Amino acid sequence: MLDIQSPILIGSLASLAAGLATGVGASPILLFAPPSEERQRSLLGFAAGVMLAASFFSLILPGVEVLQEQGASTSASAAMMAVAVLLGALAIAALNRFAPVDHLTVGPAGREAGVVRRVWLFILAVTLHNFPEGMAVGVSFGGGDMQQGLATAIGIGLQNIPEGLAVAVSLATVGYSRGQCFAGGLASGLVEPLGGLFGVTLVYAVQAALPWGLGFSAGAMIYVVAAEIIPLCQPRQPAGDCAPGREGEKPILSLIVGLVGMMFLDISLG
Repeated sequence: MLDIQSPILIGSLASLAAGLATGVGASPILLFAPPSEERQRSLLGFAAGVMLAASFFSLILPGVEVLQEQGASTSASAAMMAVAVLLGALAIAALNRFAPVDHLTVGPAGREAGVVRRVWLFILAVTLHNFPEGMAVGVSFGGGDMQQGLATAIGIGLQNIPEGLAVAVSLATVGYSRGQCFAGGLASGLVEPLGGLFGVTLVYAVQAALPWGLGFSAGAMIYVVAAEIIPLCQPRQPAGDCAPGREGEKPILSLIVGLVGMMFLDISLG
C-alpha cells in the first residue's frame, strides 16, 4: 500500500512541482513577443541571484547545521561542506566539458553556428543543473525535516520560473517557434523529479549522506551561475573596457534583487 506520508513520495512529488515551474516561466512566450536583449540579460541576472542565495541559505548552511547535529566540530563541518561543494562544482564542470553539444550548431532561422551553439550550451547547462536541484529538494525531504524540504522546494521552484523563461527566450532568439520555445522551457525542468527521487532515496537510506548531498548540489548550482549565467548577463564590451557600463548595471542590480529576495524567503521560511 502506498504511504502518502513517505518522505520518498513527498520528496519526489515536490521536486516534480519545482521542475514544472519552468513551464510557468516559459508560458509568456506563447502570448508575448520575446523580450528585448537587455531585458533578457536582466532576467538572467535575477535567476543568477536567486540561485546563489538558494545555494547558501537552502543548501550550504543547513548542511553545516546537520553535520554539527551529527557531532562534527565547527571546523570539521566547514571542511566537509567545502569538499562537498567542490565535488559538486567539479562534477558539473566535467559534464559541461564532455557534453555532446557540437551537433547543435544550426538554428531554424539560419543563425550563425556560434550563436546557436552558445544558446544550446546555456540550455544544456540549465538542464544539467536541474538534476542536482531536484536532488536538493529530495535530499531536504529525505532528512525528515518537512519545513526545510518545503522551503527548498519553494525556493527552487521560484528560481525555476525565470529559468524557464530564459530558456524559452533563448530558443526564440535563434528562430524556434513559440510552441517549441515553451516546450524547451518546460522540458528543461523535467529532469528534477529524477534528481529528487535519487536524492530522497539515497538520504532516506543513508542519513549521513544528507549534508554531502546538500553541499554537492550547492556546488553544482554555483558553478552554473559563475560559468554560464553571469557571463550571458553582460553585454559584449569593447576590447580593453572592463567597466560594466549602464547596460551592464541592470543585470547586476537584478542579480542583487534576486539574491536578496531569495535570502528573505529562505530566512522567513526558517
